[in-house]
Amino acid sequence: MSDASSFVKKTINPWQIVFVIVGIGLLAAIMWRIDMNAVMSQVITIGWGILLVIGIYLMAFLCDTVSWRLVLRPNQHHKLSFLNLFNIRMVGAAWNKVTPIFGMAGEPIKAILLRRYHGVNYQEGAASLVVAKTANLIALVIFLASGLCLALITDALPPAYRVGATIALLMLTTGIGLLFLVQRFRLSSKSGSWLSRRWFGKPILRILDQMHALDERLAEAYTTDRRRFVMSVIMTLANWLLGVLELWFIMWLLDVPVTLTEAWCIEAVVELVRAATFFIPAGIGTQEAALVLVIGHITGQAPLGLAVSFIRRARELFYVLWGFGINWFAYRSGTKVDI
Repeated sequence: MSDASSFVKKTINPWQIVFVIVGIGLLAAIMWRIDMNAVMSQVITIGWGILLVIGIYLMAFLCDTVSWRLVLRPNQHHKLSFLNLFNIRMVGAAWNKVTPIFGMAGEPIKAILLRRYHGVNYQEGAASLVVAKTANLIALVIFLASGLCLALITDALPPAYRVGATIALLMLTTGIGLLFLVQRFRLSSKSGSWLSRRWFGKPILRILDQMHALDERLAEAYTTDRRRFVMSVIMTLANWLLGVLELWFIMWLLDVPVTLTEAWCIEAVVELVRAATFFIPAGIGTQEAALVLVIGHITGQAPLGLAVSFIRRARELFYVLWGFGINWFAYRSGTKVDI
């Protein structure tokens, strides 16, 4: 897909490559300090259970697709089926995983696919993606706050890291709250209108109409379509909870069972670390560090944390290949293709 490739090439800069190197370096340092023989022995233990792990992750993708479909205007649903939306979601997720663009490269690519192959204009496509991402972030805050509370109550998090985790969660919550307020009260177009009246704001006049239209659509999603937005948040929360179920199941397959509460605590810490280090693509190194820390603290087996991460990387690789397979076979031509 030439548009997607061109977009990725234009948006990659040297700093993003540096972050990739930093993540790889962190991963290498963790592997240097951990008994890799023990790690690989545990990874092999999962056997054919990896298929069930992949199945749980598929359920998470389906929940995420439902969440996205809920925030699309109903009058757009006839243009693309649930399967079409799922395919685009898969392609976007694949690009997000492999590009060093803060895990966001897939979002404009989704808008491109919606417009080119299904006739959903950029304004509606972009608005649905922004609202879906906001629903995702709100659900993430609910999930993280609940998990952090459980971690503090059950002593699942080492004392030295509790203050840092609490501060990180508060900062994340504040940022997401401000993002929601900007969208809900049309602050971007209002500030654009104010700036356009200044001598230095003339270039903004060219995009002011688009800003107004996008802001109106976003405000509509949070007012007129409020019920659908709340349902979208609920479906996204189900997505995060499936991560807890997946982790619990992996630990059970590795014959080191944990409670669902402990699994929630672990998953919350991992996602909080990933959110705080969003600039490192796919959480390379940071995911491994969080799992080694928390699982090692709970079970006393640090190699187990790295084994869990490797298993998750394997199922991520499966879905990245699936996403690029859809990209290659369904979205290479210039005409609409249903698969």
